Amino acid sequence: MKSIISYTINTLALFIGISCSSQIKNSTEILVNPKLKWSERMAISETIRFPDPTLLDFQKKPRWSYTNGVVLDAMYKVYEQTNNQNIYNYIYDFANRMIDKDGVIQTYKFKNYNLDMIRTGDVTIDLYEKTKENRFKIAIDTLDKQLAEQPTTSEGGYWHKQIYPYQIWLDGAYMAEPFHAKYAAIFETGNKAKKSFDKIVLQFDLIEKYNRDSKTGLYYHGWDESKEQAWANKETGLSQHFWSRAMGWYGMAIVDVLDYLPNEHPGRQKLINYLNNYAEAIVKVQDKSGTWYQVLDLGDKKGNYLEATGSSMFVYTLAKGVNKGYLPKKYLKNAKKGYEGILKEFIKVDKNGIVNLEKCCSVAGLGGNPYRDGSFDYYVNEPIRANDPKGTGPFIKASLELNR
Repeated sequence: MKSIISYTINTLALFIGISCSSQIKNSTEILVNPKLKWSERMAISETIRFPDPTLLDFQKKPRWSYTNGVVLDAMYKVYEQTNNQNIYNYIYDFANRMIDKDGVIQTYKFKNYNLDMIRTGDVTIDLYEKTKENRFKIAIDTLDKQLAEQPTTSEGGYWHKQIYPYQIWLDGAYMAEPFHAKYAAIFETGNKAKKSFDKIVLQFDLIEKYNRDSKTGLYYHGWDESKEQAWANKETGLSQHFWSRAMGWYGMAIVDVLDYLPNEHPGRQKLINYLNNYAEAIVKVQDKSGTWYQVLDLGDKKGNYLEATGSSMFVYTLAKGVNKGYLPKKYLKNAKKGYEGILKEFIKVDKNGIVNLEKCCSVAGLGGNPYRDGSFDYYVNEPIRANDPKGTGPFIKASLELNR
């Protein structure tokens, strides 16, 4: 514990006394070693941008959110490869402050049944496995309990949130399923584990049934079973477009779930087949730059743009799929082309060595207030910013898969 406290104090001192943003701006000190791999350079850059890990995603108050989990999960993999203790301390600092001594997750509301809140459970499992602190086990048990009680469509597909009834979003597959598979593989056995894995595979089966476009092989962002939402087609229940990051979430969900789905489970080969069809579809819409557009199939339409978060997710999915033997080796060429495109189009390194990922869509969803209609104009006019954690986390993972 002493090292954690010391690291937090030192970090605060660094940013309050020496390297606050205005002073960094006027400094030529190299803060991130350019000789390190891109994965570690981006991880360190994130700790400099957000010295308080509870404020990842440009927040003003600490919160338990999927965006923290996306980055911290990637950072943990960097830590496992490099043994960089400062990166581990940064991850631990988040969980140490957001999960109290009784295992209660701060700012988390169980009854919201929000799949987004499950995502940070992945790295919490890693911390529990390393520290054996019971409060972390209580927290991940709580998240698993949410999935057990999550409202579903008539066929068992998770609602994305309590406030989005009857809706399956591609995003939800990544928010929930890698955690659920990891939890089941580590903490469950026998029939209980089988039921969990069956439920996980069902979520992918339903997305394949409803969200996948048979003509292009691409996936629509959302499906509304009730067909009541203004964004939903009244006949199909589908949203209008193929949004890059939504498909990115889905691809990452498949390759990460396969880390834990048993070889003998009948759903394993199905997921591998889904991944192969997915890969075939996304490489068809890969731009000559190697990256991908915000709205995937409308690259020539005015207002559309090459986007960093989805591009990073696609590179990760393809590279990991090949590395694990799920995808033919030919897709590694697409992954490498995509990665070089990301470096050229989106990565900027400042004079302090801090790595920045530009051209990230800040946020996009469906419904809500103000209402998001899922139109082309909606997707291309959402705010664009640098260093969105939904991009930096996948960039770190893509870098690790390509050993960059």
